Amino acid sequence: MTPGRLFLVPNTLDFGVSADSDLREVLPAGVLRTAAGLSHWVAENAKTTRAFLKRVDAVEPLARALQEISIVELPRPPKGRDTGAPPDLKPLLAPAVAGHDIGLISEAGLPAIADPGSDLVRAAHALSIRVVPLSGPSSLLMALGASGLNGQSFAFVGYVPVDAMQRTARLRELESVSRKFRQTQLMIETPYRNASLLAALLAALNPDTRLSVSCGLTLAGAWTRSDTVARWRSQPAELPSDVPAVFSLLAG
Repeated sequence: MTPGRLFLVPNTLDFGVSADSDLREVLPAGVLRTAAGLSHWVAENAKTTRAFLKRVDAVEPLARALQEISIVELPRPPKGRDTGAPPDLKPLLAPAVAGHDIGLISEAGLPAIADPGSDLVRAAHALSIRVVPLSGPSSLLMALGASGLNGQSFAFVGYVPVDAMQRTARLRELESVSRKFRQTQLMIETPYRNASLLAALLAALNPDTRLSVSCGLTLAGAWTRSDTVARWRSQPAELPSDVPAVFSLLAG
């Protein structure tokens, strides 16, 4: 029997903000057709995946009724605890082993990019299941492109520490790495901490370091500002607390 495939299905970037936009404005037609035809899914959250599929159905009718579609959730490790060995995710790929295609979806953007889905992709490769990434929005790459910073050498560093002293030390470390390698450093933060991270960046970085902030990409009112830290300090900006932001820096 020929195994099924694991499709990495991109999601919109409006998670937790707005779900009334037309998917065709953000996702390619081919992605919508593929999503509509899948009967097996692995997701971070089954409820939000059903909501996504309802939006797909509005523009590309689902091949099966929503209640007949199987959606299983990725296991979530307890926060703040070392769980030891990672869980065995191969059982989640049983439909693919049996010949059915599976969709992997994130809460926002591209699966397995800044996302726990990468563990499932690794398990798929171990089972010789073909992995098919589909094109869609990535806030990290969109923000990098809009920043005007170095797109030839860059690193995504995830979240920085919440503790003020640790965060300052980490930001200065990233600035030093950026200066040494001429490498753009990208980071994200929980939306309600956007303002505090911006304040920490402006306090920790050198005046000539370039800082770019992209907010609410693909949403109405999305914007990117890229400037020196000195100009950010002299012309401060308020960041929204309800939409995602990507922060990028490049030391001078």
